[in-house]
Amino acid sequence: YKLEGEAKEQRESFGSLAWALVFVFFIIYALLAIPLKSYLQPIIVMSVIPFGMIGAVVGHWIMGMDLTIMSLLGMLALTGVVVNDSLVLVDFINKKRSEGGKLLDAVKLAGASRFRPVMLTSLTTFIGLMPLLFEKATQAQFLIPMAVSLGFGIIFATFITLLLVPINYMMMERFQGWFK
Repeated sequence: YKLEGEAKEQRESFGSLAWALVFVFFIIYALLAIPLKSYLQPIIVMSVIPFGMIGAVVGHWIMGMDLTIMSLLGMLALTGVVVNDSLVLVDFINKKRSEGGKLLDAVKLAGASRFRPVMLTSLTTFIGLMPLLFEKATQAQFLIPMAVSLGFGIIFATFITLLLVPINYMMMERFQGWFK
């Protein structure tokens, strides 16, 4: 007894998506490590990605939808937006530290100064997706799972980003201080 047809195609699609996800994470890490000149800071930036995925799954649950291939592609797109929000905070902290600021002051200032840009980016993305989320046309039904993943994932990850990234940055500095 073997599952064939659509089940087989879905299994193959999920397998190739898993490899694509590993490849995307590696590329994101490499592209972040170069400008940040650090091996640990890209991990801080990328630490918020799982929370975006959780938000996407919760969004599907709220909307009463099943996860589909398009949902997973929406989650893949979500990683870019979530990484951007985290990068804004880490880059600001790095700039203030390079200007001679203390760690705690730089983290507090980053949270206060970058709050509005991070929130506006996320809220405008979610609001821009709202017409698609509530569309009833048959043609739109194909894209709605992707919009749910992106919209709800970004809203949840934004709040986590504003808390988790500064905390992780301070923990990383403390961790590095133990080895110096």
